[in-house]
Amino acid sequence: MSSHRPTTIERAYQLARHGGCRSVTEIRQRLSAEGYERVQESLYGQSVTRALRALCQQHYAPTLPPISSD
Repeated sequence: MSSHRPTTIERAYQLARHGGCRSVTEIRQRLSAEGYERVQESLYGQSVTRALRALCQQHYAPTLPPISSD
């Protein structure tokens, strides 16, 4: 079994497609929290930002708060 870790850009696209991030800013925050370095430089550029933003908008699925039993 390989312990391959995706590159920063690969992981950014995974996060955008997964539906848990609603913006590129959230993707950057998540990448930093996961220990990726030089996130800002890796996601630099209009085409990358535009593509990630579009994926976030297409796939974002907000989680609903738990229903209270009151």
